[in-house]
Amino acid sequence: MTGRHSIRFAVRSLVAMSMWGVVIAASPASDVRLPLKLSAGRVSLAGTSNIHDYTASTTGVRIVRLELAEGVRGPNFWDEIVKPGAIESFEVAIAARSLSSPREGLDKNMYKALKVTEFPDITFRLIRCDGGADPAALRATGMLKVAGVEREVAFDLKTSRRDMSFTVNGTLTLLMTDYGIAPPKAMLGMLKTDPKVTVTFETVLTIPMT
Repeated sequence: MTGRHSIRFAVRSLVAMSMWGVVIAASPASDVRLPLKLSAGRVSLAGTSNIHDYTASTTGVRIVRLELAEGVRGPNFWDEIVKPGAIESFEVAIAARSLSSPREGLDKNMYKALKVTEFPDITFRLIRCDGGADPAALRATGMLKVAGVEREVAFDLKTSRRDMSFTVNGTLTLLMTDYGIAPPKAMLGMLKTDPKVTVTFETVLTIPMT
């Protein structure tokens, strides 16, 4: 191998290794060896106060645990996964500190209320998923843990399929006080937030190619 070819080979090798490193870094560790991959996830919350409404959102969502029943596989995978009992266990986590609001100064108060230093993750663990006449409409029941307090919640899910991806959407209304969270205040107490917040989420799942 000539000197010029050696240089070219080395450059190509370094580029390939760099690209491979980017792929590894971009793949959440929680997706390793899971039957489904979380391709995209977004969670948003919205609330009100006596002065203005507020929102916060994050894409810092990851699958912690996912186990499917033995028979959930093959060409009808997406049809099988929405049937009762198909999902044996499912848990998802959100990095609480990744929540961010466009309103200046809100994040600091939000992180304090969520006790992010002591409880860095907000988690949801599925107990069961019930279906009805419409396979695209499901009812999920599970345990939601916020700021170290865990409570059972139930909410409706909407699902849709496109090519090899499966999208799940849902909305959930919560009371901060149910999780021991004091509604944040600001401006020396002049701004007071309502304890009720609405959480919306969307996750896009795909089947890993390997």
